[in-house]
Amino acid sequence: MLASHKMRASRPAAFQSSKTARAAAPRGASVRVRSTVVESPLLKGINYINPAWNAVDSEAKFFEVLTAEIAAGRCPKQLLPAWQDFFNNYKKAVTSSPEPGADEKLAAKVQASIADTVLDQFARPYTFPSLHQRIQEPYNYYEFGQRYVGSLIDYRDSVLGHPERWAQVAAQLAAGENVVLLANHQTEADPGVFAHMLVNSHPNMATDVIYVAGDRVVTDPLCKPFSMGRNLFCVHSKKHLDDVPELKAAKMETNRKTLVAMQRRLNEGGALIWIAPSGGRDRPKGEERKWSPDPFDPAAVELMRNLVSRAKRPGHLYPMAMYSWPIMPPPVTVDKALGERRITNFSPVGISLCQPLDVAAINDTASRGTEPEDKVKQQVALAKAAQEAVMAEYEALEAAIKDPAKRG
Repeated sequence: MLASHKMRASRPAAFQSSKTARAAAPRGASVRVRSTVVESPLLKGINYINPAWNAVDSEAKFFEVLTAEIAAGRCPKQLLPAWQDFFNNYKKAVTSSPEPGADEKLAAKVQASIADTVLDQFARPYTFPSLHQRIQEPYNYYEFGQRYVGSLIDYRDSVLGHPERWAQVAAQLAAGENVVLLANHQTEADPGVFAHMLVNSHPNMATDVIYVAGDRVVTDPLCKPFSMGRNLFCVHSKKHLDDVPELKAAKMETNRKTLVAMQRRLNEGGALIWIAPSGGRDRPKGEERKWSPDPFDPAAVELMRNLVSRAKRPGHLYPMAMYSWPIMPPPVTVDKALGERRITNFSPVGISLCQPLDVAAINDTASRGTEPEDKVKQQVALAKAAQEAVMAEYEALEAAIKDPAKRG
């Protein structure tokens, strides 16, 4: 059931620098100094599925092992040029960081962990169920993803918007209530960004959140290992439902099973669910190629409202703004083909929570003057309210990241 809320007047966003709420479990380790060489704390606990990658500590050794894997038939030859491009721009991003140990060794070992897990998927492909729970044993895919994303975050100017609202969400979850985050979505790294921003202040939210995941993140070979480290409700989006006509029926059945799993989890209570109602990542807009949240699909927002309202425990819908596109900007256009080019940068990021939606008030306003209630108008109005809240919060978040004076 949906809990009711009184709508409060909006006020300027209050942002907390991530230097105050530093977020990254691996970064909590002390820096080890060997002579004059400083090793990145991000390398603490790094390990590999294939022992051949253990010796990698430079670009040369990375490509020596990758070439050997290609020669042994364990890696497609056509992957080499793409990986050379990925390695080079990732190394450039890492070495532009002022963090201790942000050097070629860190870049090489993290890239080795990515290659290791991707090639393991070629050999032993994992099939995602409707409800996937993050895998931490025998290989910790969660820390694997956090290590990669953490190496790209500039914590000096990253911010967490409205810490008091996140504390409110934590209290609601602890009371057994459900919370759904209606968020814009910018990069494949968003789950890692979300976790890094919250792991220090709200560690359970960082690890226990369940993401509603579409086709790409559970089928693209380079995405799958990262997805294996997250809790996921797996769905086939409308954008990809007809890609392979003969698979449409099976995809629809998977979606049905996922809805059943979502309702069951919400009935248990205390669930934190993240969904991007736009159905994909934001893209730059206009002649100036400005990044901003894409429009929300009313059907997606209505789906979550319906599931939450039918649950046996109270629930809340919170719009959420995310700023992350600089660290891993997606292609300018939506491409259904898998295997897209990966561009990485070292950059600040941020997340910010809006006020929860007052669904009853929004529906009453949308239906005023109509008899009976106009359900379509209500759905459009609810999606519009969520979208407008995210847009306003995104603008404030972006300003706070770029200007410390606006962090409050």
